[in-house]
Amino acid sequence: MFVLDKEANKITKVESKTFHDFGFKEREHLQEWIANYPECLGEKLLIIQKEFDGFNDTNERLDLLALDESGTIVVIENKLDDTGRDVTWQALKYVSYCSTLSKQQIKEIYQAYLDKYSPNENAEENIIEFFNGKPFSEISLNENDQRMILVAGKFRKEVTSTVMWMLNHGIKVQCIKVTPYEYNQQILLDMEQIIPVKEAEDYIIKMADKTREEKEVKEANRDILELRKIFWIELLEKFNTCSNQFKNVNASTDHWLSSGSGVSGAPFSFVITKNYAAVEVLINISSKEENKKIYDKLFQNKEAIENSYGVPLTWERLDDKKSARITHRMFGVDVTNREDWDKIKDFLCEAMVKFEKAIKEPLKKAASSK
Repeated sequence: MFVLDKEANKITKVESKTFHDFGFKEREHLQEWIANYPECLGEKLLIIQKEFDGFNDTNERLDLLALDESGTIVVIENKLDDTGRDVTWQALKYVSYCSTLSKQQIKEIYQAYLDKYSPNENAEENIIEFFNGKPFSEISLNENDQRMILVAGKFRKEVTSTVMWMLNHGIKVQCIKVTPYEYNQQILLDMEQIIPVKEAEDYIIKMADKTREEKEVKEANRDILELRKIFWIELLEKFNTCSNQFKNVNASTDHWLSSGSGVSGAPFSFVITKNYAAVEVLINISSKEENKKIYDKLFQNKEAIENSYGVPLTWERLDDKKSARITHRMFGVDVTNREDWDKIKDFLCEAMVKFEKAIKEPLKKAASSK
């Protein structure tokens, strides 16, 4: 911090001090400053209790308990010149204790605080005022994940490292560095949010959310991949009792399983998704032009192919793509739902036997005469 002398056009450094230098104490001073003016932490907060120890089966007590403007519980832990090593562990314990607090309990906790420090005030009325006159019945309290604010003169590396890990995993925590200064017999106090850096706070939170979402997607995908492989194993066991077409094919984690049709580049495939199951032939033999010619020749024989198969097929020329497709889909089934598996396996086994019989020879003729 510097003092600017406008007349001399110079700056003079103001030396920082420690709370110990002034004889300040954590509860008597720092805690009271924040309790009396919580906006010093950079946002509007309603302090609802201090030295709160209303936890079951423990004598521990947190420094300050507050609500933010979204109705979220905020645990504020204060340390003087050094956080110590265990402040994050302490704060995590306290937010876990507070996670079960109901709206009624929060009002009672706040009323007990007011009865001790402001006897003429009413908790419900103050909460309504804090939420800009919104009816108490419409105010949501403690429905979101709880937050932590750590306040100290110095943050140890083991604390900042833990806090950054917590942020990356979607745990809401802030570090406020508080530094006292003395200038012309006046004591100045600087309160700076150092984690996450205020200017980058939204970005950091969004990146943490993105990372968490990506992790959840990967975990979900891993489960689906494992499920698919199990399904393919069971399907092959069933199908191999009625056809040799997939005898040399191994189960995979893909949503399709293919076998040769006798024409290179045009395999017969089983397909399973969350919306349908299908048998198909994908014509992807050479160029787009040649693939469409083969498809068109098969399409000219559409009536005979479908008569052999037994039901109409779906014919997809796919004019905007290189390949073309002929398929039969069964909708209303989901491979991730094991209750659908028997129905899917019965359909695929029966359909593929008929599909190969109806299309294999016409496909060979169309490909050989291209």
